Amino acid sequence: MTTWLDLLSAEVKASSMQKAATRLGISRTAVSLCLSGKYGASTDRVEAKVWDVLGQVDCLALGEPISPTACRDYRERKPPLHNSVAMRHWRACQHCPNNPNCMEQRHDH
Repeated sequence: MTTWLDLLSAEVKASSMQKAATRLGISRTAVSLCLSGKYGASTDRVEAKVWDVLGQVDCLALGEPISPTACRDYRERKPPLHNSVAMRHWRACQHCPNNPNCMEQRHDH
């Protein structure tokens, strides 16, 4: 399973530490400290940015990759009662393997 540090490391290798930092909207120093395991504060903010910018979820309803934030927004919104296309998408989200709340994924029978 890919971690946020794997994604960050791959981005740095593909570009540079400065370019990765700029893309994420954080300092080069923060990137360096996170990758070396020496970041003194909580990495929650950095992790969220990495997942949102670099992480992709294969959306089965759209047939294309989207950000984890977009995935969460689609599945957690209210059912779109007046738009049949949006409703099909929303329903697909409720049973999607990318949805951590999907009851079909639970195997505690």
